[in-house]
Amino acid sequence: MRILNNIVTDRGSKYAVSGGPCRDSDAARKFVALLKQDRKFAKATHNSWGLICADGPLKSDDGEAGAGMTILRMLEREGLRDHIIVVTRWYGGKHLGGDRFRHVQTAVRHYMAQM
Repeated sequence: MRILNNIVTDRGSKYAVSGGPCRDSDAARKFVALLKQDRKFAKATHNSWGLICADGPLKSDDGEAGAGMTILRMLEREGLRDHIIVVTRWYGGKHLGGDRFRHVQTAVRHYMAQM
């Protein structure tokens, strides 16, 4: 598991990105549960993720509507399979509107550049 903290900060919201090898939906649930063992991630407002595996494309917005699909599109573009990417957001008190999708993309790009 790789965790990259403080990728983006905007209007009080903070973003982190993490990921690792993952083969199916059960492994994805376990990955997120392991991430949330860290109290900081358990208290996050959203842990959105995407995964392309033998089960097909899988995602979870975790309340951040559209974030999982944004991650999936980026995974598809890169041809990255059997690897989960989780974008974590701690809400800062102000709505970000469409900027939140840009921040998810920035976090995923940052993660992929570190692979």
